[in-house]
Amino acid sequence: MENRNKPKIGISIGDTNGIGPEVVVKTLSDQRIVNFCTPVIYGSANVLNKVRKALSADHFHYQLAESARELAPRKVNLISCWEEDIVIEPGKPSPASGKASLDSLMAACRDMKAGLIDGLVTAPIDKDNIQAEDFRFAGHTEFLTTYFDAADSLMLLVSGDLRVATVTGHIPVKDVATKLNYDLLIRKITILIESLKHDFGILKPRVAVLGLNPHAGENGLLGNEEADIIQPAIKHLKERGNLVFGPFPADGFFGMRQFKQVDAVVSMYHDQGLIPFKTLAFESGVNFTAGLPVVRTSPDHGTAYDIADKYIADETSFREALFLACDVIKKRTTEQMLAD
Repeated sequence: MENRNKPKIGISIGDTNGIGPEVVVKTLSDQRIVNFCTPVIYGSANVLNKVRKALSADHFHYQLAESARELAPRKVNLISCWEEDIVIEPGKPSPASGKASLDSLMAACRDMKAGLIDGLVTAPIDKDNIQAEDFRFAGHTEFLTTYFDAADSLMLLVSGDLRVATVTGHIPVKDVATKLNYDLLIRKITILIESLKHDFGILKPRVAVLGLNPHAGENGLLGNEEADIIQPAIKHLKERGNLVFGPFPADGFFGMRQFKQVDAVVSMYHDQGLIPFKTLAFESGVNFTAGLPVVRTSPDHGTAYDIADKYIADETSFREALFLACDVIKKRTTEQMLAD
């Protein structure tokens, strides 16, 4: 029986010379995927056909759709985003592959803003190669926050019960201490708590907050950010009934596996959170953008140009990103139905 409530999941193809097209084809070669969602690839037939041939992916099939208004519910759909056959050179970023990644992303976002698709899974882009007149952002997260008029957003890495958020995101390490402040922490942790409740179904989430400095400042000996910024923010959130703890020294927190005792961890900067996360869950990790009015996920890896011409990429992270998008959409839909 056809499940008419299956979410329509848009898939931006990413940089066409990276591993994005490969992990998309590998994931969607499993025909059981269409039992859970209606995939909508934004790309081109020549890209998919080249990858399908290289992988001998005989089980991968798709149907061309004129628009997202005319999707085949039990098939993988393809919406063409450019007419010309671009040159595909795996492992070599080019102006053409950067433009293709942007064209795909913009087409998917337009359809999602119009309500024609329910969520978006973004294959990896080259953050430098995608730059253009209408894309001056550090990455997907920053672009989507602006495009969908969100007040703010939060990068949240997810693998099962392991969830790690980053406060300052894609900025140079030298700027972290100057960007970090009380209001920013309150805002980011509040986004996390609300997402854990509404997107992950955790009624009373437990959140651990890491310190910025080694040993969480060692009582001011190694830095004052913990006492001046992080501790007051935690105190404020606790006074409002939230289960927020810390600040914890980052090395010991992960070394002693204390992350198993909470529902999410807040890191102060990108590598502080993502290095331990990817060490623990690189193949299965998913990047989820919390705080958006729409649902967006992505695999936790990049374009991997170094292996793009070998066709050996592991698609697990992309598949998990697709499933997480479906899960969050269903949770939001159910919550809205109960509210109505």
